[in-house]
Amino acid sequence: MAYDIWTYGERAAHAALLDLTGYRVEATDGFAGTVDKHEPTAGRAHVVVDTAPWIPGRRVIVPAGVVTSVDPDGERLDIGCSKQQIEDAPQFEPGPDRDQDDEEPHRMGLVDYYLAFFR
Repeated sequence: MAYDIWTYGERAAHAALLDLTGYRVEATDGFAGTVDKHEPTAGRAHVVVDTAPWIPGRRVIVPAGVVTSVDPDGERLDIGCSKQQIEDAPQFEPGPDRDQDDEEPHRMGLVDYYLAFFR
C-alpha cells in the first residue's frame, strides 16, 4: 500500500475535525512556527505554517502525513521533520485572490520533497 502524504496518520486522524489555525507547530528539534491555515479535506489535507518569528515572512505547506500528533488542549501540532527540513521546504507564496485550486500545482510539487522523509 502506498503512503498517502495528504492524509493524517492514525495518531493525528482527529486533526481533520479540528480548526488548527493558530496551533503551535513543533518540529523534531523545536518550535517551527504556527498554523496559518488548515485544509482538512481528505486526500489534500495540509497546514500552512508561518515560520515567524523564527524565519519572518516565510510560509510553507506541510502535508497532513507529516503531522505525527495533535494536542487540542495545548493547541500544539507535532511534525515528523526538523526545523532545517521546514526551512529547506519550498516557500508557499499565495496571491491576493488565491483559492484552494490555485494551491494545487504548488501542493503537488511538494510530494517528492516530503516523501523523501519516509524513504
